[in-house]
Amino acid sequence: MPKQAIKDEAIKDAVVGSQYLAGTGESTQFDHHQVLQESDDLIRALFFSIVKETTGTEFFQSLKDVYDLSEKFHETQAQSDFDALTTKLGSLTNEETMMLASAFSNVLNLHNVSEHVASAMEERHARLDDIPRGPAKTTNGAIKGLVAKGISKEAIYKAITEQEVDLVLTAHPTQALRRSMLKNFGTVRQKLLDLQRARLSGYERAELLDSMASAIQSAWRTDEIRRTPPKPQDEMRAGLSYFNETVFEGLPKFCRRIDSALINQGLPRIPMEHSIMRFSSWMGGDRDGNPFVTATCTRDVVYLARITAVNLYFKAIQDLIFSLSMWRCTDAFRERARLLHERESAEHVYEMRKQRNYADFWRSLPMEEPYRVVLAEVRDKLYNTREALQAVIMGKAEALDPADDSIFRDKNQLLEPLMACHQSLIEVGDGTVADGSLLDLIRQVNCFGLSLVKLDIRQESDRHADAVDAITRHIGLGSYNDWDEEKKTEWLVSELKSKRPLVASDLECTDDVREVLDTFKMIAHLQEVCPGSLGTYVISMATVASDVLAVVLLQREMGGKMDQLLRVAPLFERLDDLNEGPNQLRRLFSIPWYHELIDGHQEVMIGYSDSGKDAGRMAAAWALYEGQENATKVADEFGVKLTLFHGRGGTVGRGGGPSHLAILSQPPATINGRLRVTVQGEVIEQNFGEHENCFHTLDLYTAATLEHSLAPPLAPSDEWRGAMATMSEVSCERYREIVFKTPEFNPYFLQATPGQELGALNIGSRPAKRKSNAGVTALRAIPWIFAWTQSRFHLPVWLGIAEGFQRVKEQGKLETLREMYRTWPFFRVTMDLIEMVLAKADPTVARLYEKELVEEQYHAFGEQLRKALRSTVDIVLEVTEHPDLLTSQTTNGGQGSINTLKDKLAMRSIYLTPLNIIQVENLKRLRDIEDGKVDTKGYVPVMPWAKQMLSLHVSKDYYHAAVSDTLIITMKGIAAGMQNTG
Repeated sequence: MPKQAIKDEAIKDAVVGSQYLAGTGESTQFDHHQVLQESDDLIRALFFSIVKETTGTEFFQSLKDVYDLSEKFHETQAQSDFDALTTKLGSLTNEETMMLASAFSNVLNLHNVSEHVASAMEERHARLDDIPRGPAKTTNGAIKGLVAKGISKEAIYKAITEQEVDLVLTAHPTQALRRSMLKNFGTVRQKLLDLQRARLSGYERAELLDSMASAIQSAWRTDEIRRTPPKPQDEMRAGLSYFNETVFEGLPKFCRRIDSALINQGLPRIPMEHSIMRFSSWMGGDRDGNPFVTATCTRDVVYLARITAVNLYFKAIQDLIFSLSMWRCTDAFRERARLLHERESAEHVYEMRKQRNYADFWRSLPMEEPYRVVLAEVRDKLYNTREALQAVIMGKAEALDPADDSIFRDKNQLLEPLMACHQSLIEVGDGTVADGSLLDLIRQVNCFGLSLVKLDIRQESDRHADAVDAITRHIGLGSYNDWDEEKKTEWLVSELKSKRPLVASDLECTDDVREVLDTFKMIAHLQEVCPGSLGTYVISMATVASDVLAVVLLQREMGGKMDQLLRVAPLFERLDDLNEGPNQLRRLFSIPWYHELIDGHQEVMIGYSDSGKDAGRMAAAWALYEGQENATKVADEFGVKLTLFHGRGGTVGRGGGPSHLAILSQPPATINGRLRVTVQGEVIEQNFGEHENCFHTLDLYTAATLEHSLAPPLAPSDEWRGAMATMSEVSCERYREIVFKTPEFNPYFLQATPGQELGALNIGSRPAKRKSNAGVTALRAIPWIFAWTQSRFHLPVWLGIAEGFQRVKEQGKLETLREMYRTWPFFRVTMDLIEMVLAKADPTVARLYEKELVEEQYHAFGEQLRKALRSTVDIVLEVTEHPDLLTSQTTNGGQGSINTLKDKLAMRSIYLTPLNIIQVENLKRLRDIEDGKVDTKGYVPVMPWAKQMLSLHVSKDYYHAAVSDTLIITMKGIAAGMQNTG
């Protein structure tokens, strides 16, 4: 089949007619849109050819007709063309609709591959030609920009060598794709990048197209539906796969680029012992409302991460043994090698190595190769460590033996022999060798340790309070939950000062409380046997100081040593908590015992998702801004260095957006070289799925953090603050009035979006709701945003904003708003992201959901919401002074087409709209089935391919299976199409 696909004229034309895909575009001025269009044309041609080959001419023609109709509608925006598309899709059978949904879902994901490739090519093109990208885009650019601003090189060097950026990977699931699909799309991406190499022969180009066709067909023929929800351990495996593929190798290369940037300024390179990037994870540690994350689960993911790290180090050491063949070394190092050599001979180590089937160097190594002698022992210990970890996971051992000196338990144990090798090479004049792959490995160990990622633990504050309540009741003090905050704090501090045990062995408690206590017991155990594996203990829904003190007490009472306790970070996420958070920090810092415990460092997490769901995007953005300012002031007052942990989502509704702009728009003096930020599950692939994009991600975070720390953004004037306060208050009031107080809202939301049906997606291990009721309050922030995104209405992002702007405008301050947009980074970024979401919104599609799915009594309410959307667009354009949405926005720092983002959205919409129409029809069918309006018995699929697909469904009711599977496929496809294109 691939050979036939390559003969397709459309594919030939797509390659031969392209200066980039034909490998001739390296020296031309880069045009992002042209590259994206060329890549998209090629991949679509390949996919359509594969569909024709695998399903036949009849279905292929239906696919082509639907695509053509959708393309025409997006050119004309005429209602008649939209109706024609709707009519065409409505005329198809269930199985044809299901296959069309799968086709458009696949082609949208392939389009995302095209976007990743265009971004990677643009990045490479800029670096090849040393095109200035602006200080916020690259670390090199940031350093040059800071020097140009008059900041001393010494200050720059000090800042970058003290800087710490911690990227925290989460499993929050709007990344709805299965790993098998991601793997195939990753192959397509790499082959598409390979096509751009200059001087490819015709044979080489044909071979690459063959490989692309094979991967595309594999994805097309793979069941894209998860039939069972993933376990937290599965989510961790998926996250760790990016370290295997890009992050582990990319980190030292990135450090070398920074070294070069520093050396070009006459500065030393980054010290070996400092890692400017760190990585953490919530996968298997985030138990907030997730009953599947237990103490045992947490132990499993820690050991899983350790095994992954050991495997990476084992391979690196194998390679290093080959490289370090030199005989020159210092006397001290030779003596070290001699002692090891004698032990190997006496204990017949080489026999053991032979049994382990090492790649090479399993025989006794000669003393003329001292570095190999030392590294061979490192390899042995890594092997032993892997065996010990696997024994625990398989249940053959309860835990690692703290007294076993044949394994590595701490990163310093692995680092020490590597540093000894480096020092010896430097002293004997082999510095070039020392600073090669050995330096890279040292930097990897310093960054990743033996755990690869540090696992954060997250739990809700009420769960801790219930655990303490069980303890106080058991010892006869009454109910902790009934005490006021003053009494709670006083008692917790007195117990923390006391050395007597508090938790009795016969404590009677609920299963939930027992799980909380078991988690703290597991934390103490892991801190002892796997040091460095755990990161921060995050308290969600934190409101008061006692929430933090309770976690410190429970850690100690369940076996934690005081010098091994996890740092505790309250998570302030709702509007009131963000406003009150600084006062609670003041209460904490005023407690001498606690102030001494934290030793001048405190971490605080701020939540973007729940704050937006609670108050609307504008009010949440301003509360987050002021909350950071006030928290930093309190910390400074008490001499505490504050690290702000930003819980940003992938979508704008949950705080997402371009990373470098988000960092540069934070309040002055709130970062100071210390930044933790979540990288949500739905954006991990686009950030780390490909080597160049991985490098670009590391560069953006490093550059923006450096820039913000040394050249902070403009602080708002009192007039600007007043305008923001007014807009925040008015928009929040309007948002809450509609969402929480309008009777029509909840039934409209449940009917006009697939919010009720999201649970069938199986995209994450965590339930969609914190509680079983169907209200908006119980719904998590992720499915809340996800549901409105599916219908292309995006209501949570813009609702209430028009009223806020209108109030300030009525006060005669329109020009003030325009000045804020022109000169204040925070306000500009906020407005640009809102404008991007407004551009993604499609009232025609949203109206279709209402027309087909919502009871007529709520239609007037829907029109009211659409009117609010139109008003928001009008006033946003009035403030930004743009003639229409996205006219001035680019995605590439000013290079190439000025309408790149607009072009991206237009290209995606052609694929998205058919999926929306199919989703509406199948939501209607599914709800009719559930209401008993449709007799599904006797339905038998006719098309063989569709019948095979339906046989995978647990239900043998083929009609129901076709409808539910089609619905899930549309959800996945629309999620892919609505990725944050900013």
